Amino acid sequence: MLSVKQSDWLPQPLPESVRGVNSGLEDSSTDNNGPNGIVKYNMRKSLDLEHEGCYLQAGKKECLAECGFNATSKTIFIIHGWTMSGMFENWMHKLVSAVMQRETEANVVVVDWISMAQQLYPDAVNHTHTVGLDIAALINWLQDELQLPLEKVHLIGYSLGAHVAGYAGTFVRGNIGRITGLDPAGPMFEGVEEQKRLSPDDADFVDVLHTYTREALGVSIGIQQPIGDIDIYPNGGDVQPGCGLGDVLAVAGNFMEAVKCEHERAVHLFVDSLMNKDHMSFAFQCTGPDRFKKGICLSCRKNRCNNIGYNTRKMRKRRNSKMYLKTRADTPFGGYHYQMKMHVFNRKRADDSDPTFYVQLYGAHNDTTNLFVDVHDTNTIGLNLTNTFLVFTESDIGDLLKIRLSWEGDSESWNSLWKSLKKTFWGWNPKPTKPVLEVRRIRVKAGETQKKFTFCAQDPSKTEISPGDSVTFVKCRDGWEVKPRKRLAM
Repeated sequence: MLSVKQSDWLPQPLPESVRGVNSGLEDSSTDNNGPNGIVKYNMRKSLDLEHEGCYLQAGKKECLAECGFNATSKTIFIIHGWTMSGMFENWMHKLVSAVMQRETEANVVVVDWISMAQQLYPDAVNHTHTVGLDIAALINWLQDELQLPLEKVHLIGYSLGAHVAGYAGTFVRGNIGRITGLDPAGPMFEGVEEQKRLSPDDADFVDVLHTYTREALGVSIGIQQPIGDIDIYPNGGDVQPGCGLGDVLAVAGNFMEAVKCEHERAVHLFVDSLMNKDHMSFAFQCTGPDRFKKGICLSCRKNRCNNIGYNTRKMRKRRNSKMYLKTRADTPFGGYHYQMKMHVFNRKRADDSDPTFYVQLYGAHNDTTNLFVDVHDTNTIGLNLTNTFLVFTESDIGDLLKIRLSWEGDSESWNSLWKSLKKTFWGWNPKPTKPVLEVRRIRVKAGETQKKFTFCAQDPSKTEISPGDSVTFVKCRDGWEVKPRKRLAM
Protein backbone atom coordinates (compact mmCIF):
# COMPACT_ATOMS: atom_id res chain seq x y z
CA MET A 1 0.00 0.00 0.00
CA LEU A 2 1.26 3.46 -0.79
CA SER A 3 2.13 5.44 2.30
CA VAL A 4 1.81 9.11 1.44
CA LYS A 5 1.01 12.26 3.37
CA GLN A 6 -1.91 14.49 2.30
CA SER A 7 0.62 17.05 1.07
CA ASP A 8 2.40 14.50 -1.11
CA TRP A 9 -0.15 14.62 -3.91
CA LEU A 10 -0.25 18.41 -4.07
CA PRO A 11 1.76 19.82 -7.00
CA GLN A 12 5.34 20.23 -5.83
CA PRO A 13 8.26 22.25 -7.31
CA LEU A 14 10.01 20.29 -10.02
CA PRO A 15 13.39 18.78 -9.25
CA GLU A 16 16.42 20.33 -10.96
CA SER A 17 16.56 17.43 -13.41
CA VAL A 18 13.24 18.39 -15.01
CA ARG A 19 12.96 22.09 -14.17
CA GLY A 20 12.57 24.45 -17.09
CA VAL A 21 9.44 22.90 -18.61
CA ASN A 22 6.65 25.43 -19.11
CA SER A 23 4.73 25.38 -15.84
CA GLY A 24 2.52 28.41 -16.34
CA LEU A 25 0.16 29.80 -18.92
CA GLU A 26 1.62 33.31 -19.08
CA ASP A 27 4.81 32.37 -20.89
CA SER A 28 3.81 29.79 -23.47
CA SER A 29 6.81 30.32 -25.76
CA THR A 30 9.28 28.11 -23.96
CA ASP A 31 12.12 26.48 -25.88
CA ASN A 32 11.88 23.30 -23.80
CA ASN A 33 9.00 21.69 -25.66
CA GLY A 34 10.89 20.54 -28.75
CA PRO A 35 12.46 17.18 -29.47
CA ASN A 36 14.95 17.74 -26.64
CA GLY A 37 12.45 19.18 -24.13
CA ILE A 38 10.66 17.65 -21.18
CA VAL A 39 7.12 17.53 -22.61
CA LYS A 40 7.13 16.70 -26.32
CA TYR A 41 4.20 16.93 -28.72
CA ASN A 42 4.80 14.44 -31.50
CA MET A 43 2.34 14.93 -34.36
CA ARG A 44 2.03 11.68 -36.22
CA LYS A 45 2.39 11.52 -40.00
CA SER A 46 2.92 7.75 -40.24
CA LEU A 47 1.25 4.72 -38.66
CA ASP A 48 4.71 3.49 -37.76
CA LEU A 49 5.81 5.01 -34.45
CA GLU A 50 9.41 4.25 -35.37
CA HIS A 51 9.19 7.17 -37.79
CA GLU A 52 9.95 10.35 -35.91
CA GLY A 53 7.02 12.43 -37.13
CA CYS A 54 7.29 16.13 -36.32
CA TYR A 55 7.01 18.18 -33.15
CA LEU A 56 4.60 20.94 -32.22
CA GLN A 57 6.19 23.62 -30.10
CA ALA A 58 4.35 26.54 -28.54
CA GLY A 59 5.75 29.83 -29.87
CA LYS A 60 7.28 28.32 -33.04
CA LYS A 61 4.94 29.06 -35.94
CA GLU A 62 7.13 27.26 -38.47
CA CYS A 63 6.30 23.88 -36.87
CA LEU A 64 2.62 24.30 -37.84
CA ALA A 65 3.44 24.37 -41.55
CA GLU A 66 6.10 21.69 -41.18
CA CYS A 67 3.63 19.34 -39.43
CA GLY A 68 0.75 20.24 -41.75
CA PHE A 69 -1.46 21.10 -38.80
CA ASN A 70 -5.06 21.62 -39.98
CA ALA A 71 -7.08 23.65 -37.48
CA THR A 72 -10.39 22.80 -39.18
CA SER A 73 -9.94 19.05 -38.53
CA LYS A 74 -10.25 17.19 -35.25
CA THR A 75 -7.24 17.41 -32.94
CA ILE A 76 -6.68 14.31 -30.81
CA PHE A 77 -4.06 14.21 -28.03
CA ILE A 78 -3.00 10.79 -26.69
CA ILE A 79 -1.46 10.91 -23.20
CA HIS A 80 0.38 7.99 -21.57
CA GLY A 81 0.62 7.32 -17.84
CA TRP A 82 3.23 6.20 -15.32
CA THR A 83 5.97 4.05 -16.83
CA MET A 84 8.74 1.89 -15.47
CA SER A 85 10.36 1.05 -18.82
CA GLY A 86 11.10 4.62 -19.98
CA MET A 87 9.65 3.70 -23.38
CA PHE A 88 6.23 3.76 -24.99
CA GLU A 89 4.25 0.61 -24.21
CA ASN A 90 2.91 -1.52 -27.07
CA TRP A 91 -0.61 -0.23 -26.52
CA MET A 92 0.49 3.24 -27.68
CA HIS A 93 1.33 1.94 -31.16
CA LYS A 94 -2.04 0.19 -31.42
CA LEU A 95 -4.04 3.18 -30.20
CA VAL A 96 -2.26 5.71 -32.44
CA SER A 97 -2.69 3.43 -35.45
CA ALA A 98 -6.41 2.87 -34.73
CA VAL A 99 -7.12 6.60 -34.24
CA MET A 100 -5.29 7.51 -37.48
CA GLN A 101 -7.14 4.85 -39.46
CA ARG A 102 -10.53 5.94 -38.10
CA GLU A 103 -9.90 9.70 -38.34
CA THR A 104 -7.73 10.05 -41.44
CA GLU A 105 -7.89 13.87 -41.51
CA ALA A 106 -7.30 14.44 -37.79
CA ASN A 107 -4.23 15.99 -36.17
CA VAL A 108 -3.06 13.10 -33.96
CA VAL A 109 -0.59 14.25 -31.30
CA VAL A 110 1.27 11.95 -28.87
CA VAL A 111 2.08 13.74 -25.60
CA ASP A 112 5.47 12.45 -24.46
CA TRP A 113 6.19 13.19 -20.78
CA ILE A 114 8.17 10.01 -20.15
CA SER A 115 11.05 11.78 -18.37
CA MET A 116 8.62 12.83 -15.62
CA ALA A 117 6.46 9.69 -15.74
CA GLN A 118 9.45 7.36 -15.24
CA GLN A 119 9.93 8.24 -11.58
CA LEU A 120 8.60 7.02 -8.25
CA TYR A 121 4.82 6.93 -8.49
CA PRO A 122 4.18 9.79 -6.01
CA ASP A 123 6.65 11.98 -7.93
CA ALA A 124 4.97 11.15 -11.25
CA VAL A 125 1.60 12.04 -9.66
CA ASN A 126 2.96 15.46 -8.67
CA HIS A 127 4.06 16.09 -12.26
CA THR A 128 0.57 15.48 -13.70
CA HIS A 129 -0.36 19.05 -12.76
CA THR A 130 2.66 20.49 -14.56
CA VAL A 131 2.14 18.42 -17.70
CA GLY A 132 -1.55 19.37 -17.77
CA LEU A 133 -0.59 23.05 -17.60
CA ASP A 134 1.86 22.54 -20.45
CA ILE A 135 -0.77 20.92 -22.68
CA ALA A 136 -3.18 23.76 -21.88
CA ALA A 137 -0.49 26.29 -22.85
CA LEU A 138 0.01 24.59 -26.22
CA ILE A 139 -3.75 24.48 -26.89
CA ASN A 140 -4.09 28.16 -25.92
CA TRP A 141 -1.28 29.04 -28.32
CA LEU A 142 -3.01 27.07 -31.11
CA GLN A 143 -6.17 29.05 -30.38
CA ASP A 144 -4.25 32.31 -30.66
CA GLU A 145 -2.41 31.34 -33.86
CA LEU A 146 -5.03 29.33 -35.73
CA GLN A 147 -8.33 29.98 -33.93
CA LEU A 148 -8.37 26.27 -33.04
CA PRO A 149 -12.00 25.32 -32.28
CA LEU A 150 -11.96 23.69 -28.82
CA GLU A 151 -15.09 21.65 -29.57
CA LYS A 152 -12.97 19.62 -32.02
CA VAL A 153 -10.26 18.85 -29.42
CA HIS A 154 -10.31 15.37 -27.85
CA LEU A 155 -7.86 14.34 -25.11
CA ILE A 156 -7.41 10.58 -24.54
CA GLY A 157 -5.51 9.77 -21.34
CA TYR A 158 -4.56 6.36 -19.95
CA SER A 159 -4.02 5.80 -16.20
CA LEU A 160 -2.12 8.85 -14.87
CA GLY A 161 -2.56 10.38 -18.33
CA ALA A 162 -6.31 10.65 -17.67
CA HIS A 163 -5.66 13.01 -14.75
CA VAL A 164 -3.11 14.92 -16.86
CA ALA A 165 -5.96 15.44 -19.36
CA GLY A 166 -8.16 16.65 -16.51
CA TYR A 167 -5.62 19.31 -15.52
CA ALA A 168 -5.27 20.36 -19.17
CA GLY A 169 -9.04 20.78 -19.39
CA THR A 170 -9.07 22.81 -16.20
CA PHE A 171 -6.41 25.30 -17.33
CA VAL A 172 -7.21 25.75 -21.02
CA ARG A 173 -9.02 28.95 -22.04
CA GLY A 174 -12.55 27.78 -22.79
CA ASN A 175 -14.04 24.29 -22.79
CA ILE A 176 -12.39 21.30 -24.51
CA GLY A 177 -14.83 19.21 -26.53
CA ARG A 178 -14.12 15.79 -25.03
CA ILE A 179 -11.84 13.97 -22.60
CA THR A 180 -11.71 10.17 -22.47
CA GLY A 181 -10.20 8.56 -19.37
CA LEU A 182 -8.92 5.02 -19.94
CA ASP A 183 -8.85 3.34 -16.51
CA PRO A 184 -7.73 6.53 -14.71
CA ALA A 185 -5.19 5.88 -11.94
CA GLY A 186 -6.62 5.25 -8.46
CA PRO A 187 -3.78 5.63 -5.91
CA MET A 188 -3.58 9.25 -4.61
CA PHE A 189 -6.68 10.21 -6.67
CA GLU A 190 -9.46 8.10 -5.11
CA GLY A 191 -11.73 10.30 -3.02
CA VAL A 192 -9.88 13.60 -3.55
CA GLU A 193 -11.70 16.78 -4.54
CA GLU A 194 -12.56 17.34 -8.20
CA GLN A 195 -9.85 19.97 -8.79
CA LYS A 196 -7.13 17.38 -8.15
CA ARG A 197 -8.33 14.66 -10.56
CA LEU A 198 -10.26 14.17 -13.78
CA SER A 199 -13.84 15.38 -13.32
CA PRO A 200 -16.93 16.22 -15.44
CA ASP A 201 -16.10 19.95 -15.42
CA ASP A 202 -12.84 19.43 -17.33
CA ALA A 203 -14.51 19.20 -20.77
CA ASP A 204 -17.85 19.55 -22.47
CA PHE A 205 -18.07 15.74 -22.35
CA VAL A 206 -16.03 13.40 -20.13
CA ASP A 207 -16.34 9.63 -20.62
CA VAL A 208 -14.43 7.06 -18.57
CA LEU A 209 -13.71 3.33 -18.93
CA HIS A 210 -12.95 1.52 -15.63
CA THR A 211 -11.36 -1.93 -16.03
CA TYR A 212 -9.33 -2.46 -12.81
CA THR A 213 -11.26 -1.32 -9.74
CA ARG A 214 -10.49 -4.40 -7.64
CA GLU A 215 -8.95 -3.38 -4.31
CA ALA A 216 -5.77 -4.97 -2.92
CA LEU A 217 -4.10 -3.82 0.30
CA GLY A 218 -6.46 -0.87 0.46
CA VAL A 219 -5.56 0.45 -3.02
CA SER A 220 -7.14 0.00 -6.44
CA ILE A 221 -4.90 0.51 -9.48
CA GLY A 222 -7.77 2.08 -11.41
CA ILE A 223 -10.06 4.63 -9.76
CA GLN A 224 -13.26 3.10 -8.41
CA GLN A 225 -15.51 6.14 -8.08
CA PRO A 226 -17.39 7.61 -11.05
CA ILE A 227 -15.52 10.72 -12.25
CA GLY A 228 -17.07 11.50 -15.65
CA ASP A 229 -20.34 12.38 -17.32
CA ILE A 230 -20.48 8.68 -18.21
CA ASP A 231 -18.53 5.98 -16.34
CA ILE A 232 -18.50 2.55 -17.96
CA TYR A 233 -17.45 -0.53 -15.97
CA PRO A 234 -16.84 -3.48 -18.34
CA ASN A 235 -17.41 -6.75 -16.45
CA GLY A 236 -18.16 -4.68 -13.36
CA GLY A 237 -14.68 -3.10 -13.55
CA ASP A 238 -13.46 -6.25 -11.83
CA VAL A 239 -11.94 -9.39 -13.39
CA GLN A 240 -11.56 -8.98 -17.15
CA PRO A 241 -12.06 -12.15 -19.26
CA GLY A 242 -8.72 -13.45 -20.52
CA CYS A 243 -6.79 -11.64 -17.78
CA GLY A 244 -7.09 -14.29 -15.07
CA LEU A 245 -3.83 -15.30 -13.43
CA GLY A 246 -3.96 -18.70 -15.10
CA ASP A 247 -4.62 -17.18 -18.54
CA VAL A 248 -1.73 -14.73 -18.31
CA LEU A 249 0.78 -17.05 -16.62
CA ALA A 250 0.24 -19.54 -19.43
CA VAL A 251 1.38 -16.88 -21.92
CA ALA A 252 3.72 -14.54 -20.03
CA GLY A 253 4.62 -16.40 -16.83
CA ASN A 254 4.60 -13.12 -14.92
CA PHE A 255 2.21 -12.02 -12.16
CA MET A 256 2.62 -8.33 -13.09
CA GLU A 257 1.38 -9.12 -16.59
CA ALA A 258 -1.99 -10.12 -15.08
CA VAL A 259 -2.22 -6.71 -13.37
CA LYS A 260 -1.18 -4.96 -16.59
CA CYS A 261 -3.69 -6.99 -18.63
CA GLU A 262 -6.70 -5.71 -16.64
CA HIS A 263 -5.49 -2.12 -16.31
CA GLU A 264 -4.63 -1.95 -20.01
CA ARG A 265 -7.87 -3.60 -21.09
CA ALA A 266 -9.48 -0.12 -21.17
CA VAL A 267 -7.09 0.86 -23.98
CA HIS A 268 -7.81 -2.30 -25.98
CA LEU A 269 -11.57 -1.85 -25.59
CA PHE A 270 -11.14 1.69 -26.91
CA VAL A 271 -9.02 0.45 -29.85
CA ASP A 272 -11.70 -2.19 -30.52
CA SER A 273 -14.37 0.54 -30.66
CA LEU A 274 -12.32 2.40 -33.28
CA MET A 275 -11.69 -0.67 -35.45
CA ASN A 276 -14.98 -2.62 -35.16
CA LYS A 277 -17.71 -0.20 -36.15
CA ASP A 278 -19.92 -3.02 -37.45
CA HIS A 279 -20.56 -4.40 -33.99
CA MET A 280 -20.40 -1.73 -31.32
CA SER A 281 -20.51 -2.80 -27.70
CA PHE A 282 -23.41 -1.46 -25.62
CA ALA A 283 -23.28 -0.52 -21.94
CA PHE A 284 -26.38 -0.15 -19.77
CA GLN A 285 -27.05 2.25 -16.93
CA CYS A 286 -27.36 0.53 -13.54
CA THR A 287 -26.92 1.45 -9.89
CA GLY A 288 -24.36 -1.29 -9.31
CA PRO A 289 -22.71 -4.43 -10.69
CA ASP A 290 -24.85 -6.87 -8.69
CA ARG A 291 -28.10 -5.54 -10.13
CA PHE A 292 -26.57 -5.67 -13.60
CA LYS A 293 -25.48 -9.30 -13.12
CA LYS A 294 -29.09 -10.14 -12.27
CA GLY A 295 -30.13 -8.82 -15.70
CA ILE A 296 -32.27 -6.02 -14.29
CA CYS A 297 -30.63 -3.16 -16.19
CA LEU A 298 -30.96 -3.81 -19.92
CA SER A 299 -33.12 -0.79 -20.77
CA CYS A 300 -32.32 1.79 -23.45
CA ARG A 301 -35.22 4.08 -22.53
CA LYS A 302 -34.32 7.68 -21.66
CA ASN A 303 -30.68 7.22 -22.77
CA ARG A 304 -30.04 4.37 -20.34
CA CYS A 305 -27.74 2.61 -22.81
CA ASN A 306 -24.78 3.85 -24.83
CA ASN A 307 -21.97 2.67 -27.09
CA ILE A 308 -18.62 2.31 -25.42
CA GLY A 309 -15.19 3.70 -26.29
CA TYR A 310 -14.77 6.11 -29.20
CA ASN A 311 -18.43 5.66 -30.18
CA THR A 312 -19.85 6.82 -26.84
CA ARG A 313 -22.53 9.43 -27.46
CA LYS A 314 -22.59 12.65 -25.50
CA MET A 315 -25.44 12.69 -23.01
CA ARG A 316 -26.76 15.40 -20.77
CA LYS A 317 -25.12 15.47 -17.38
CA ARG A 318 -26.86 13.35 -14.74
CA ARG A 319 -26.23 12.22 -11.20
CA ASN A 320 -25.86 8.48 -11.85
CA SER A 321 -23.44 7.93 -14.71
CA LYS A 322 -22.53 4.30 -14.01
CA MET A 323 -22.96 1.91 -16.92
CA TYR A 324 -22.10 -1.79 -17.23
CA LEU A 325 -21.58 -4.50 -19.84
CA LYS A 326 -19.98 -7.91 -20.24
CA THR A 327 -17.27 -8.52 -22.83
CA ARG A 328 -15.46 -11.35 -24.54
CA ALA A 329 -11.85 -12.22 -23.71
CA ASP A 330 -10.46 -11.17 -27.09
CA THR A 331 -11.11 -8.67 -29.83
CA PRO A 332 -13.76 -8.10 -31.05
CA PHE A 333 -14.81 -7.71 -27.42
CA GLY A 334 -18.52 -7.07 -28.01
CA GLY A 335 -21.14 -9.70 -27.19
CA TYR A 336 -24.90 -9.95 -26.67
CA HIS A 337 -26.86 -9.53 -23.44
CA TYR A 338 -30.18 -11.19 -22.59
CA GLN A 339 -32.38 -10.62 -19.56
CA MET A 340 -34.29 -13.75 -18.59
CA LYS A 341 -37.18 -14.02 -16.16
CA MET A 342 -38.66 -17.30 -15.00
CA HIS A 343 -41.17 -18.06 -12.26
CA VAL A 344 -40.15 -21.20 -10.37
CA PHE A 345 -42.92 -23.17 -8.63
CA ASN A 346 -42.15 -25.60 -5.80
CA ARG A 347 -43.90 -28.87 -6.64
CA LYS A 348 -42.36 -31.58 -4.45
CA ARG A 349 -39.92 -31.42 -1.51
CA ALA A 350 -37.87 -28.72 -3.19
CA ASP A 351 -37.70 -26.09 -0.44
CA ASP A 352 -33.92 -26.47 -0.12
CA SER A 353 -33.26 -27.87 -3.59
CA ASP A 354 -30.62 -25.24 -4.49
CA PRO A 355 -30.67 -26.16 -8.21
CA THR A 356 -27.80 -25.46 -10.58
CA PHE A 357 -29.47 -24.35 -13.83
CA TYR A 358 -28.02 -24.02 -17.34
CA VAL A 359 -29.65 -22.61 -20.47
CA GLN A 360 -28.86 -23.34 -24.10
CA LEU A 361 -30.08 -20.77 -26.63
CA TYR A 362 -31.06 -21.77 -30.17
CA GLY A 363 -30.95 -18.94 -32.73
CA ALA A 364 -31.69 -18.44 -36.42
CA HIS A 365 -27.92 -18.28 -37.17
CA ASN A 366 -26.32 -20.36 -34.46
CA ASP A 367 -26.79 -22.12 -31.11
CA THR A 368 -24.90 -21.61 -27.86
CA THR A 369 -23.38 -24.22 -25.61
CA ASN A 370 -24.83 -24.72 -22.13
CA LEU A 371 -24.56 -21.38 -20.30
CA PHE A 372 -24.46 -21.33 -16.51
CA VAL A 373 -27.32 -19.42 -14.87
CA ASP A 374 -25.48 -17.16 -12.43
CA VAL A 375 -27.96 -16.47 -9.62
CA HIS A 376 -26.93 -13.60 -7.35
CA ASP A 377 -27.86 -12.47 -3.83
CA THR A 378 -28.65 -15.80 -2.11
CA ASN A 379 -27.00 -18.17 -4.62
CA THR A 380 -30.24 -20.16 -4.64
CA ILE A 381 -33.22 -20.06 -6.98
CA GLY A 382 -36.15 -18.34 -5.29
CA LEU A 383 -39.07 -20.76 -5.09
CA ASN A 384 -42.55 -19.48 -5.99
CA LEU A 385 -40.78 -16.29 -7.08
CA THR A 386 -39.86 -14.67 -10.40
CA ASN A 387 -36.10 -15.08 -10.85
CA THR A 388 -34.24 -12.64 -13.09
CA PHE A 389 -30.77 -13.35 -14.45
CA LEU A 390 -28.37 -12.23 -17.18
CA VAL A 391 -27.23 -14.44 -20.06
CA PHE A 392 -24.33 -13.32 -22.24
CA THR A 393 -23.41 -14.82 -25.62
CA GLU A 394 -20.12 -14.19 -27.37
CA SER A 395 -21.53 -14.41 -30.90
CA ASP A 396 -24.66 -13.22 -32.66
CA ILE A 397 -26.97 -16.24 -32.78
CA GLY A 398 -29.68 -14.32 -34.66
CA ASP A 399 -33.33 -14.21 -33.60
CA LEU A 400 -33.86 -16.40 -30.55
CA LEU A 401 -36.04 -19.39 -31.49
CA LYS A 402 -35.82 -21.85 -28.60
CA ILE A 403 -34.45 -22.20 -25.04
CA ARG A 404 -33.41 -25.40 -23.31
CA LEU A 405 -33.35 -25.22 -19.49
CA SER A 406 -31.30 -27.94 -17.72
CA TRP A 407 -30.96 -28.80 -14.04
CA GLU A 408 -27.50 -30.21 -13.41
CA GLY A 409 -27.56 -33.76 -12.03
CA ASP A 410 -26.12 -34.60 -8.61
CA SER A 411 -22.94 -36.14 -10.03
CA GLU A 412 -22.38 -33.94 -13.10
CA SER A 413 -19.96 -31.56 -11.36
CA TRP A 414 -18.07 -31.29 -8.05
CA ASN A 415 -20.39 -28.46 -7.06
CA SER A 416 -23.56 -30.51 -7.55
CA LEU A 417 -22.01 -33.60 -5.96
CA TRP A 418 -21.06 -31.57 -2.86
CA LYS A 419 -24.59 -30.11 -2.61
CA SER A 420 -26.05 -33.63 -2.80
CA LEU A 421 -23.66 -35.03 -0.18
CA LYS A 422 -24.45 -32.17 2.22
CA LYS A 423 -28.18 -32.77 1.92
CA THR A 424 -27.77 -36.53 2.39
CA PHE A 425 -25.54 -36.06 5.46
CA TRP A 426 -27.67 -33.46 7.23
CA GLY A 427 -30.99 -35.09 6.31
CA TRP A 428 -29.93 -38.59 7.52
CA ASN A 429 -31.75 -39.93 4.52
CA PRO A 430 -29.72 -42.31 2.35
CA LYS A 431 -32.34 -42.11 -0.46
CA PRO A 432 -33.73 -38.58 -0.58
CA THR A 433 -36.76 -38.05 -2.81
CA LYS A 434 -35.98 -36.24 -6.02
CA PRO A 435 -37.03 -32.58 -5.77
CA VAL A 436 -39.42 -31.33 -8.45
CA LEU A 437 -39.73 -27.74 -9.65
CA GLU A 438 -42.00 -26.31 -12.33
CA VAL A 439 -41.14 -23.59 -14.85
CA ARG A 440 -44.03 -22.71 -17.18
CA ARG A 441 -42.51 -19.91 -19.21
CA ILE A 442 -39.36 -17.84 -19.65
CA ARG A 443 -39.51 -14.19 -20.63
CA VAL A 444 -36.56 -12.72 -22.53
CA LYS A 445 -35.40 -9.22 -23.36
CA ALA A 446 -32.50 -8.76 -25.80
CA GLY A 447 -30.29 -5.87 -24.67
CA GLU A 448 -28.81 -5.04 -28.08
CA THR A 449 -32.15 -4.99 -29.96
CA GLN A 450 -34.49 -4.20 -27.02
CA LYS A 451 -36.89 -6.87 -28.33
CA LYS A 452 -39.01 -8.84 -25.86
CA PHE A 453 -40.21 -12.41 -26.27
CA THR A 454 -42.03 -15.04 -24.22
CA PHE A 455 -41.15 -18.74 -24.37
CA CYS A 456 -43.55 -21.46 -23.21
CA ALA A 457 -42.89 -25.16 -22.71
CA GLN A 458 -42.72 -26.93 -26.09
CA ASP A 459 -44.73 -29.78 -24.58
CA PRO A 460 -47.42 -28.24 -22.31
CA SER A 461 -47.45 -31.43 -20.23
CA LYS A 462 -43.67 -31.20 -19.65
CA THR A 463 -43.09 -28.19 -17.39
CA GLU A 464 -41.61 -29.98 -14.36
CA ILE A 465 -37.88 -30.40 -13.91
CA SER A 466 -35.64 -32.39 -11.53
CA PRO A 467 -31.86 -32.89 -11.25
CA GLY A 468 -30.55 -34.34 -14.53
CA ASP A 469 -33.64 -33.21 -16.50
CA SER A 470 -34.24 -30.48 -19.07
CA VAL A 471 -37.26 -28.63 -20.44
CA THR A 472 -37.46 -27.01 -23.88
CA PHE A 473 -39.29 -23.71 -24.40
CA VAL A 474 -40.45 -22.17 -27.70
CA LYS A 475 -41.85 -18.74 -28.59
CA CYS A 476 -45.42 -18.09 -27.55
CA ARG A 477 -47.70 -15.12 -26.90
CA ASP A 478 -48.80 -14.14 -23.40
CA GLY A 479 -49.21 -10.38 -23.60
CA TRP A 480 -45.66 -9.41 -22.57
CA GLU A 481 -44.87 -7.95 -25.99
CA VAL A 482 -44.53 -4.18 -26.15
CA LYS A 483 -47.89 -2.58 -26.91
CA PRO A 484 -48.52 1.02 -28.04
CA ARG A 485 -49.69 3.18 -25.19
CA LYS A 486 -53.34 4.20 -25.34
CA ARG A 487 -53.93 7.91 -25.15
CA LEU A 488 -56.21 8.84 -22.28
CA ALA A 489 -59.40 10.72 -23.23
CA MET A 490 -59.38 14.23 -21.85
